[in-house]
Amino acid sequence: MWLPRFFPSALLVLGLVCRREALVNSSAGLLELSLDKFRNVLLNKTIPVEAVIRNIASNVTVIIFQVHSHQKNVTISFDKNSSANSSGTGVDKGLVSILRPQQSVCTWYLQSPDASQVLSTAVSFAYSERDPIPGGCNLEFNLEVDPNIYLEYNLIDTRIKFAPANLGYARGANPPSCDSGTGQNSRWRLRYDIYQYFLPENDLSETALLNHLRKMSDVQSVRANGIRLVSLTTDEKTNVHFSSLPGQGVIYNVIVWDPLWNTSAAYVPVHTYACSLTALVDNCFSLRRLSTKIFFTTFAVLGLFICFFGHRFWKTDLFYMGFIVMGFIFFVLFARITSLSYDVCLILTAVAGLVGGLLLVAYWWRFGFVLLCMLIVGLVLGFFFSSVIFFTPLGDYKVFRDDAVFWVTFSCMALMVPIVFVGCPRILNILACGIIGSYSVILAIACYLYTSLAYITLDLLRRVLNDDFSQAYTNVPFQTNDIIILAVWGMLAVGGIMVQLRRERREIPFPPHPYRIWKRERERRITNILDPSHHIPPLRERIHNKLSQIKELFRKEQPAGERTPLLL
Repeated sequence: MWLPRFFPSALLVLGLVCRREALVNSSAGLLELSLDKFRNVLLNKTIPVEAVIRNIASNVTVIIFQVHSHQKNVTISFDKNSSANSSGTGVDKGLVSILRPQQSVCTWYLQSPDASQVLSTAVSFAYSERDPIPGGCNLEFNLEVDPNIYLEYNLIDTRIKFAPANLGYARGANPPSCDSGTGQNSRWRLRYDIYQYFLPENDLSETALLNHLRKMSDVQSVRANGIRLVSLTTDEKTNVHFSSLPGQGVIYNVIVWDPLWNTSAAYVPVHTYACSLTALVDNCFSLRRLSTKIFFTTFAVLGLFICFFGHRFWKTDLFYMGFIVMGFIFFVLFARITSLSYDVCLILTAVAGLVGGLLLVAYWWRFGFVLLCMLIVGLVLGFFFSSVIFFTPLGDYKVFRDDAVFWVTFSCMALMVPIVFVGCPRILNILACGIIGSYSVILAIACYLYTSLAYITLDLLRRVLNDDFSQAYTNVPFQTNDIIILAVWGMLAVGGIMVQLRRERREIPFPPHPYRIWKRERERRITNILDPSHHIPPLRERIHNKLSQIKELFRKEQPAGERTPLLL
């Protein structure tokens, strides 16, 4: 009975011993590697680590060695004294070693360019003469053969680019020419598949990254775990745009495939959080501004009220919809035309939204035209419906890269909603209240906790604000948090719609025209002298009387003169 209890402890001790051995070897300047085996290594600036792999089989022609770290750069090179043409520095870097005849040992050197120690993971993969060579036709970057993926990001989009691959060849042979022709015997037959992999949501830890990088390093693992977003031919540009997801870890990799031999090779995977882990301001841990939290929390409180009581409180409903329309329009104008800061734009957006809501309510009070009000409500719901459709994989189709095609399709789908419900405006208003009001709660949750559902509307706003965003792939993760929040959204929307349908089924569809009621009451008070309200003084006289009463309160009492008793 003692063996089951002793076994976990033995495994723990064995793991600590193995980890200590790896760290001791690396600190001594030597790291022994095996093909396809990951090794953690602790790097520093003073002592470079020599990574060695021995007993390489004769059928191996190329070895890709790569090293990854969480946030600090690592330098890898072929020589102890690194140069720009024989080394690379970054958090995800790799080198390609073209083996000579009879060569059975490969050596690389690892070092931290910073003074602090860096925990990284290293691995090497072998390929044969029929496998394509990633980066074999590099003409842009420093390395002669560059298997790396170069990544740039901002808050809007993330861009990756890589060097074209070349055909494989035997040891000692000359590499195939990169520009000798475009036939099936040249590199132009190669195909590139770009894969994406999402790290667990709200997890920015080093352990999670290093563990999940193993799922995106070799060909079989990438195809099993990654999401293939796009396939490129050799005559297409080897750069791809993606929608940025600040605070969400993403790993990208490229698989180059030779259709003639049905062989493949993987580039060096690259990761990003679309934000800085080390910056003192606006880092990954402080992405959500206080102004955003205040704005969307207030917006969500009103939206929750609209979700359950919007149709009954008709003027509040109109104010809410007018706020959305005017706020969206003016935020786009402020962001595109001016160079104001985000906080100032948000404040001006709130002011514009208040004005828009009041204008829509004032229009209803004066003219009482239901169809025009419902057209605005229907367009809000229609635009949201179109955003949901393009949030699905349908939005990544190549045909929608064209702005004209996208906006015509988007507008037609948005106009379908008010057209379909033109005969039942009350149903349209209740649906808009339940769906839009409940979604405002999701936006408020996104200010405190990452959720991909916020990108339903955020991707539309990005496309309006950024001309290059039309080329970005907008795939997002859908994990446990998103499933829970989607369930909450669905319950709120369905609950709000059902409550309002049940409450309003025996009521009139819309309240009467406010201005006509006010005018009728005014005429009645004028003509009917028996009505007590007829004897109420005009508004100007009532204000004057109130001001006179207030003045009397602050008037000092005049001193009385000599008093004499009254004569009886």
